[in-house]
Amino acid sequence: MSQALAPPMSDLQQIPLTTITGDSTSLNDYLGKVLLVVNVASKCGLTPQYEALEQIYRNYKDQGFEVLGFPANNFLGQEPGTDDEIAEFCNVNYSVSFPLFSKISVAGDDQHPLYAELTATKPHAEGDPEAMRERLKGLGIPTNEDPDVLWNFEKFLIGRDGAVVTRFAPSTTPDDPALTGAIEAALG
Repeated sequence: MSQALAPPMSDLQQIPLTTITGDSTSLNDYLGKVLLVVNVASKCGLTPQYEALEQIYRNYKDQGFEVLGFPANNFLGQEPGTDDEIAEFCNVNYSVSFPLFSKISVAGDDQHPLYAELTATKPHAEGDPEAMRERLKGLGIPTNEDPDVLWNFEKFLIGRDGAVVTRFAPSTTPDDPALTGAIEAALG
């Protein structure tokens, strides 16, 4: 009698993470699910994407899908709050029920290992990151170059096996057909 083996954990799954409430975890706790990892911020022009993130989470969670929100203050100080303040903001303004994590850095010298691994694995985003980069530059805002995260609300899709499937530019909304199509394909 053969025993089914669990898929091997990748380095990505083993990176220590902390939930917004202070609990220790890792992506290994989500192995077997399709994940959308998003760096979020509460004072950004893209902050209304929380609403669509919550909607796609509710639409697909019963099929094994999770949105994982990682607050980050890397872009013009647009996530200045504490973990408690961020959690309250998300609850009060967007009724967020998907998992949120403790604030991290997604770019720069203090980049969290999760984002170092994500950006190394998928160095270029789908969507139109160049158009967004040019818009930001037009506003006098310095931008990151690939493979670094461009801005708040960049999205990484991870398959059930723990492998990074694709990456979407911040301007790709959660309800964009390209993104929802990729989610549906990953859910299989």
